[in-house]
Amino acid sequence: MRVAVVGAGVAGLVAAVELAERGLAVEVLERAPHLGAGACSWFAGGMLAPWCERESAEEAVVTLGREALAWWPRHFAGTVRRGTLVVAPARDAAELQRFARRTGHHETLDEAGIAALEPDLAGRFRSGLLFADEAHLDPRAALAALAERLAGLGVPVRFGVDARQTPPAADAVLDCRGLAGRDALPELRGVRGEMVLVRSRDIALSRPVRLLHPRLPLYVVPRADGLFMIGATMIESDHRGPATVRSVMELLGAAYALHPAFGEAEIVEIGADVRPAFPDNLPRLVRRGRTTHLNGLFRHGFLLSPALARQAADALAGLGNDHDHHRQRAGA
Repeated sequence: MRVAVVGAGVAGLVAAVELAERGLAVEVLERAPHLGAGACSWFAGGMLAPWCERESAEEAVVTLGREALAWWPRHFAGTVRRGTLVVAPARDAAELQRFARRTGHHETLDEAGIAALEPDLAGRFRSGLLFADEAHLDPRAALAALAERLAGLGVPVRFGVDARQTPPAADAVLDCRGLAGRDALPELRGVRGEMVLVRSRDIALSRPVRLLHPRLPLYVVPRADGLFMIGATMIESDHRGPATVRSVMELLGAAYALHPAFGEAEIVEIGADVRPAFPDNLPRLVRRGRTTHLNGLFRHGFLLSPALARQAADALAGLGNDHDHHRQRAGA
């Protein structure tokens, strides 16, 4: 069975790997000119944090997201599993308590426990929460690793191809276009997110740190070579323009509140993009004719892609079996 995967963001690449590893003939079609161009996953935090996300998401995000904790280490050696640390200033202790009530699978740390985990945060926070089984990765390195894996599986990734103008010659199509898929899924909406990438040699973190604040919760994700990704805003908008001054000031101000060393960090990149979401903020697989739409991953692209890809592969493998069965009957 031949499957055309449309879209080379994280959802499309993960699905293509899942399908190819099951033996289906796969090709990936992407209208952008190169990997990462036009994909909101290029600006993602890369946190595999199902229990933390339960604070504002449905239980389904935890259930589906846990699959990512096994899938990503098998496919990307750069996956780091050191947990997530959640802290709040003393004046916002109620926010930490609320976060603890709404989540689970964590342990409470005192000031000494925080310092033992992250020495550079010693003395800055009185209490925190450790979600020890969570993980993180560098999204751009992970996407490159998936593309390399597809090349090893003999799966072509064709850039500069608009599948709407050139319908793929395939038995089935898996549409992973994100917000661009709104032409077929009009109930999709855009949720804008902005990030700042900085470099600092004056602070080291071993795991993502979430700083709770009543107005602008923040996460800081460490990457290689002294880089830190600071995010993330959630704005109900499908505007794809550059990040606003207000958002950048708020992100950098919150990072400075986490540690003053961020005040001397170098700004490497400022980015913004729009994430696709359904009204309930949960992803869906929608089958219409020979096309299956995988969409609505919201802010959970890297977390939920493995589970949704597995579901899509299960469905398409079943279609392939039916296709082969009918073909055999027709030839009998």
